[in-house]
Amino acid sequence: MPQARQELFDTLSGVGRALGNGHRLELLERLAQTEAPVEALAHATGLSVANASQHLQHLRRAGLVTTRRDGRRVVYRLTDERIVTLIGLMREVAETNLAEVERLVGRLFADDDADGALEPMSRNELRAALERGDVALLDVRPEPEYRAGHLPEAINVPADRLEAMLDRLPRDQEIVAYCRGPYCVLSHEAEQFLRRRGFRVRRYREGFPEWKAAGLPVA
Repeated sequence: MPQARQELFDTLSGVGRALGNGHRLELLERLAQTEAPVEALAHATGLSVANASQHLQHLRRAGLVTTRRDGRRVVYRLTDERIVTLIGLMREVAETNLAEVERLVGRLFADDDADGALEPMSRNELRAALERGDVALLDVRPEPEYRAGHLPEAINVPADRLEAMLDRLPRDQEIVAYCRGPYCVLSHEAEQFLRRRGFRVRRYREGFPEWKAAGLPVA
């Protein structure tokens, strides 16, 4: 029995080892939006196809991703919605207990205080605002990710097309922008861009995957 117990812990540690790489966490963040082939994942994360494939094999052996065939392509997806929750718990523990993480998050969103940005909206605040009909949702992710799933009634204006599509956004209502997750800067940049043009806007602190993983409605 002691040997079986040790083997069990060793097997569980394989999940931790698979998560112990920043590139793999980024790949999981992308797969939390929608399934994708290795070529698309490599392009999105700035990795070579060979390097991305190697990281994905580590994740697959740990049971974190699975595959399906689409013709000659191999398409990857998360095996379990709870993986988003697991990564969220890792993030919360690190932000609470590691000063370096707090410092890096501060650098990532360094100009929030400088330009008068409001505190990002929490999940509960956003739920309440949506129930009251107080806000308009803006999804600034690329269109394929939006089509794969989004918050109900969200308008999709990809971050790189904001300037050309300003006429789609309401000026008489507060806008809440969201993207891939807590460390995604697309919604942060959109918030700054729109505020400079006179819109009332905040960003959602989390992203689409966290909303979905919490069992909240998606479209």
